[in-house]
Amino acid sequence: MNDQIRAREVRLVGPEGEQVGIVPLERALQLAADVDLDLVEVAPMARPPVCKLMDFGKFKYESALKAREARRNQQQTVIKEMKLRPKIDSHDYETKKGHVVRFLKAGDKVKVTIMFRGREQSRPELGFRLLRKLEEEVAEVGFVESSAKQDGRNMIMVLAPHRSAKLAARKGDEGTGAEGDEALAEGAVAESSAQA
Repeated sequence: MNDQIRAREVRLVGPEGEQVGIVPLERALQLAADVDLDLVEVAPMARPPVCKLMDFGKFKYESALKAREARRNQQQTVIKEMKLRPKIDSHDYETKKGHVVRFLKAGDKVKVTIMFRGREQSRPELGFRLLRKLEEEVAEVGFVESSAKQDGRNMIMVLAPHRSAKLAARKGDEGTGAEGDEALAEGAVAESSAQA
């Protein structure tokens, strides 16, 4: 930028993107000073290097804004974890399955871990059977991204939401809540008419 440029001549581009041509560095610096802008090297590897007349502070600010906007539009992947035991009770299993379904509907991935203790490690088929059952029961909201595999004392499977569930979760986050208010009002009307 400005005095840090070492080339003797540069290909100069004006502030509006117009081509000025190849000029000596001193002349380019003089032109930049005349219009109160910076001379910025945009293509240093070209022969001769390409320099542009621009307000460097404004350029840095706008590029920072664009980077921030790009980060905002990125979707953060959240992985929730659900831990089970091979000999889980049916009610506990239903509760854990409900959590998994809720996570998948919210658009999050779920890492399901089955923890084996003691002699349970010699019966990995119990864990496979449990994970297969869970996979079948949540098939309408998610799919298996990483199939079940033994990892020491644990068996791990990763479930991911279907694309439609992700989109619905994102729309739900962006919604104003007016639809929910209408649904509550309709429910209250239906309830009062049922009581009457």
